[in-house]
Amino acid sequence: MTARPCIAVSVDEMGNNRITDPDQDTAHADSGITIWLDDLSRNLLSSGELARLIRDKHIVGVTADPAALVAALKQGNSYDEEIRLLAATGADPPTAVRELTSTDARHAADLLLDIHRTTRGIDGWASIPIDPRLAHDTDATVAEAKELWLTVYRNNVLVNIPATTEGLSAITRTLGEGISINATLIFSPSRYREVTEAFFTGLEQARDNGQHLGRIQSVASFFVSRIDTEVDARLNAIPDDDARRLRGQAALASARLVNGAYEELYTTERWQALAAAGAAPQRLLWASTTAKSLSYPDTTYVRQLVAFNGDSIRRSAGEMLDRLSAAGIDLDDVYRTLEHKDIEKLTQSWLDMLDAVDSRLAQVKGCTRDFVPLLENPPGHSATE
Repeated sequence: MTARPCIAVSVDEMGNNRITDPDQDTAHADSGITIWLDDLSRNLLSSGELARLIRDKHIVGVTADPAALVAALKQGNSYDEEIRLLAATGADPPTAVRELTSTDARHAADLLLDIHRTTRGIDGWASIPIDPRLAHDTDATVAEAKELWLTVYRNNVLVNIPATTEGLSAITRTLGEGISINATLIFSPSRYREVTEAFFTGLEQARDNGQHLGRIQSVASFFVSRIDTEVDARLNAIPDDDARRLRGQAALASARLVNGAYEELYTTERWQALAAAGAAPQRLLWASTTAKSLSYPDTTYVRQLVAFNGDSIRRSAGEMLDRLSAAGIDLDDVYRTLEHKDIEKLTQSWLDMLDAVDSRLAQVKGCTRDFVPLLENPPGHSATE
């Protein structure tokens, strides 16, 4: 048994009807594609906009974004009441961030609960991030995931774990504890296969631990458009017109190979044994689906991701990546660079969130700010490491 992928989009895309116009809604329904929102914030919740999008635009999942929380803190008052309560208890910024993000995820999960029940757990998920400074610390990631899971306390919540080398082990161990996971920041077909291996192993551990496999769900978030951004920049630096004609091809070719790997891996005897024990497949979640280049239509990736199918398409995808390699593009280096850049970007957003929360706590207390977020020595590390 396999399940069709999900596609993550932003609020702006929803509002401008670039993704979910009536024709697109029909196309998504016919293909089995489901739509997630990738920038959950308190504004969406308190205004009723998320409830409307779930009702009218068929949103079946949401992921939290630290940048969206920072924007909401700086531009509105939707977090003011909870900030006052947290300040009164003496909460420091990391504690306050955990409470704010957990509250958002909890409320979003409640709004999605009917969908979750109707689809028997396939859809209706809210996804919450861990501190990205832990992305290369397996033990700290597992501990953080378990604490977040208990804090949010909803069955339809996924904990985001970056799929770094260290994150793969964390994904396995966390799944083995019966916690549902969003394996995120996947950029290469080879890393996707490693994520699937981690997922299978985690389910096997959960089964051996006596966990009910039907209650464990997972998605694998593959980031699409950023691949073209990196590859196109490298192609532009090659003084060869033939090489430059390959621009805009790497992302979808990589995604097609991932889709092919998905269909292959979920026909194996290993998976069949897990499915017989009640396991559901780890769904693909196509993330970063908005074209970053003005040269491409906004929906260029979404429209093609919906139509993925067929061995011939996957063969042509492999041939395209071979052509890129022949043109001088080191794809392994591209994928490593993207993972490094996105961990750094996510870490900076997290530090900005800590700083913004500290500012608001200080305003409420009427005192001078005394918290400086540090990139070094995150939770789980000692000052002597």
